Amino acid sequence: MSPHFISTAILIVHWLIVIGLSIRVIMRRPPVGVSVAWLSVIFSVPLVGAAVYLLFGEKRLGTRRAERIKASFVDVARWQKALRAQYDPAAARVDMLAQPLLHYAERVLDFQALPGNGIELLYDFQSIFDCLVADIDTARRTVHLCFYTWHAGGRVIDIVNALIRAARRGVQCRVLADAMGSKLFLESELAHRLRDAGVDFRAVLSTGVLRALVARTDLRNHRKIAVIDDRVAYSGSQNLVDPRFFKQASGVGQWVDAMARISGPAAASLDGVFRLDWSVETGTTFEPPSARAEETSTPAGALVQIVPSGPDLHPEAIHQLLLTAIYAARKELVMTTPYFVPDESILTALISAALGGVKVTLIVPARNDSVLVSYASVAPFDDLMSAGVRIALFKGGLLHTKSMTIDGAMSVFGSVNLDMRSLWLNFEISLLVYDRDFTGRLRALQDSYLRESERLDLDVWRQRPAWRRFMENTCRLAGPLL
Repeated sequence: MSPHFISTAILIVHWLIVIGLSIRVIMRRPPVGVSVAWLSVIFSVPLVGAAVYLLFGEKRLGTRRAERIKASFVDVARWQKALRAQYDPAAARVDMLAQPLLHYAERVLDFQALPGNGIELLYDFQSIFDCLVADIDTARRTVHLCFYTWHAGGRVIDIVNALIRAARRGVQCRVLADAMGSKLFLESELAHRLRDAGVDFRAVLSTGVLRALVARTDLRNHRKIAVIDDRVAYSGSQNLVDPRFFKQASGVGQWVDAMARISGPAAASLDGVFRLDWSVETGTTFEPPSARAEETSTPAGALVQIVPSGPDLHPEAIHQLLLTAIYAARKELVMTTPYFVPDESILTALISAALGGVKVTLIVPARNDSVLVSYASVAPFDDLMSAGVRIALFKGGLLHTKSMTIDGAMSVFGSVNLDMRSLWLNFEISLLVYDRDFTGRLRALQDSYLRESERLDLDVWRQRPAWRRFMENTCRLAGPLL
């Protein structure tokens, strides 16, 4: 065959692939920014762009996993409604501004707002580890942990030893760790010790060449959940890492996190999310938690709604829920996030809120562990500050707490970052707390972050070099794919 024939054949095959994948992108109807980004990749890099799209362009969970999630979620929804039926409907009343948020989460995700919860805010890693170890040591029936990252070093050994003690006294200990986020730990001596002691320690969403053929390998379980005996639970942003030892070579300082400790019926809801993940990962039948309302609720406790999200049944849910929360604000909206790469709809919501008279404050780390995110995240700062949004750069380390407080009355707290990966690709967990006392404590924590931050000045910001603005705007184009 002549070189001309070969080159012509390659060109024809290339364009057939490009046209076929372009039609596929258009018919799948992802967000417009995501569609344009992927079409650019497919058209601009011959063959390689098509291969990248096939590997990472679609939320392929794998047929078996998708079927297990769908089947298990039916049982989860049935159990949630039975749990909610144990309460007087009046106990779940919220003010008018919070109603859209509550009803959206109930209708779309089937997780109910449950009253009567004790909820404590823990905002330093020593307290988080102290409380978690103490609760594991009181466990009588079950200890369930699901964390994106486990990292050997420092206080993590205390969690390992507490789990070993619990398993040896007959407590059922089940642990999920993300296969990518905890890769080194899953192969470590500590992981072998846990398994040898009887702790059922599993990797979630395993990776590898064979899996890449049937499922997208960068869909990750980013949740942070710990539940003891269905009655006490933890969730927030803290991984099972000691910040004094974790990613110290990255040059961003210690990671700063917060967790909520919940005692009450919402703890059982968190356990339900863990049990859903467990049933999907192990192929077993979903078994609902055994705790009942009268055993766990506190009359004067907080109204809490657990919101799981991910690329499974309702991949758009957490994105729409955060938009609902932003538009609900009338006086004040304060947010903290380590990774700020929002899409146009969230940027529009923030700008609209600020222009409408809402005091909007965004707190992000001054230094980030991702160079691409560092540039992409600051690209919209000019538009935001021009609308009146206050932007503060946290100087005390990598601020990893993900939080939102709305008018001092309700809050969103959990593992979700304000970037496209968290909003569309990762399995995440959020707490919607309709309680002024907890929201006040979270708001005070946000104020403490502000005291360690530098507020950006719009005029000074606009004086940054032209090359930096070009880099920011270039990296912003990749925002829908981050």
